[in-house]
Amino acid sequence: MAKILIPYGTTEGQTARIAEYISDVLQARGHGADTLDLKHADHDLPEGYDGVIVGASIHAGKHEGFVADFVRRNRAALEHLHAALFSVSLSAHADPEEAQKYVSEFEDATGWHPSTVAVFGGALLYTQYGFLKRMMMKKIVSSQGSADTDTGRDYIYTEWDGVRRFAEEFVAALERNPAPE
Repeated sequence: MAKILIPYGTTEGQTARIAEYISDVLQARGHGADTLDLKHADHDLPEGYDGVIVGASIHAGKHEGFVADFVRRNRAALEHLHAALFSVSLSAHADPEEAQKYVSEFEDATGWHPSTVAVFGGALLYTQYGFLKRMMMKKIVSSQGSADTDTGRDYIYTEWDGVRRFAEEFVAALERNPAPE
């Protein structure tokens, strides 16, 4: 049984939901999995983990700075563990190339280039936004040609089967090769 840490950064909660889902998938396969909200945590990677899956969301064209700080501070440890990155954004749904560009920028900024990276669609949570943000998001979404402008409902773009496959592939690779070279 491997022990896996899932540190993440989230702004509106969708990345946290994805991290918890990954944890559930890993636990269902008989492994230990802990999530860690980096916004409210120490920036040192705790010891005793066999693998790490870092999660970050994109807002205003950037991943959370505190996630980048965590990765920079723990880069050497991440490079010696089985580690992966998942990035969550509306771009992953609307413009996958742009979402990949954000990942490349994150990798360049942190110096960490994980062998496994996944990009997942986030959520458009109109019902949780204040009036100004709701109208701003509606305008952005509309200008991108999306019909998802009904502000009386939320739109979840996360493809949960893809998240499950990512988690299963991560743990299968960890089981095959516990210590990456």
